[in-house]
Amino acid sequence: MIKKLDAILSLRPNSQFRLDGDILTWTDPELTEPTDAEIAAEVTRLQAAYDAQDYARKRKAKYDLLNQDEMRYDDV
Repeated sequence: MIKKLDAILSLRPNSQFRLDGDILTWTDPELTEPTDAEIAAEVTRLQAAYDAQDYARKRKAKYDLLNQDEMRYDDV
């Protein structure tokens, strides 16, 4: 699950801030603080991107298991 921290880091990489629970304290003098709407939209975008890769992650796990079986068979 994508969290608020992930969204902030995606929106403002290398920024300076503190996140206590759900309370954001912006300490970066260079970058502007993202709005709650920007953060919510980024959480949604990142979650959709993560969800879109669900099938690929599951297939990779299956293929890795097949490769393990092949290696074990080759050793015999």
